[in-house]
Amino acid sequence: MNEKILASVGGQPITEADLAAMYAALGPRADAYKTPEGRAALLEELIGRKLFLLEAQKNLFEAEPEFREQLKRAKEQLLTEYAIRRALSRVNVTEEEVRKFYDENLDKFNAGETVSASHILVDSEEKAKEVAEKIASGEMTFEEAAKEYSSCPSREAGGALGEFGRGQMVPEFEAAAFALEPGKVSEPVKTQFGWHLIRVGAKNAAKPISYPEARETIYQKLTAEKQQAAYRSKINQLKIMFPVDKLPL
Repeated sequence: MNEKILASVGGQPITEADLAAMYAALGPRADAYKTPEGRAALLEELIGRKLFLLEAQKNLFEAEPEFREQLKRAKEQLLTEYAIRRALSRVNVTEEEVRKFYDENLDKFNAGETVSASHILVDSEEKAKEVAEKIASGEMTFEEAAKEYSSCPSREAGGALGEFGRGQMVPEFEAAAFALEPGKVSEPVKTQFGWHLIRVGAKNAAKPISYPEARETIYQKLTAEKQQAAYRSKINQLKIMFPVDKLPL
């Protein structure tokens, strides 16, 4: 633990470890504070908290009924969560169980068919046909036409949308893309966004998802199922020890 002292408040130190704990509490937001200015802001927050703590200790706030009630509830909450963690701590999913689930459910582990496509989005069928003629005649490449005419942000990448599977695009666009032969440009396709010219670069057939690729997903699924079963079992045991009487809601 880093005990480097960053500040002293009323004779009590604030250390690098305290600052590290503050970063940890921020979670994903911590990155925004990993600058000299961010560190200084968090240190000021720690100083403020320490000042309030010193005031509370000096004025014996912990003896006040309201605080004692809050403390009781917080303790009960922490104790409940600790008891649940203990009840679930013995849950274990073995490698054999994960592999068995994979082998018995191979039909569920398939990556669907995908295509890599580019498009040009314009606001009318007439404009789409005009652009298509320029591409067909060789006057412009598809990429050049996308950069000049497309209203989609993908224009900056020559209209490239990358690889996608079924269900990721609006139905009209998806149907046209999956029906196209690689290298071909579609007829104008109308969607809620406007009129598209679509070109498919490659089609990738559905393929099995390998065990290493599926392992973590299966492990998480089986662990969650076992934890839920352990939780319900423990609840049933506790109801025998501590009878529950429900009143009408």
